[in-house]
Amino acid sequence: MNRYLVSFLVFTTLLFSQENLVNTQETIDINQSYDPNVDCLILEDENSIICKFEVIRDTEKEQVITINWVSPTGEISRSREMIIPPGDSSAYDYRYLDGREGGKWDFMIIYNGKEYSSKFELKN
Repeated sequence: MNRYLVSFLVFTTLLFSQENLVNTQETIDINQSYDPNVDCLILEDENSIICKFEVIRDTEKEQVITINWVSPTGEISRSREMIIPPGDSSAYDYRYLDGREGGKWDFMIIYNGKEYSSKFELKN
């Protein structure tokens, strides 16, 4: 009976360790098209808008992105550069709801010379 139990434990350990090894060998092909995740979330109970942008992880050098908040009138209400340290893969920015005009807003990112955006609507 103990032989079967030990064999089962060894087998399951090897099975799960192999699965974890496969999951850690994820690589990014430079020639593959990149479709980043840009998303904004409105948290009315916390009086804030939180936006997130994901970049391709670079383990050796920092990356620079430009964040623009574009108001419903088309004006950039805030612009800032953000440095993403080596090894990180996302950047967050937030604003308070108070003082923001109602309408359709754009959270726009400039990354590697291309623009990416997420739209959201604020109601008065």
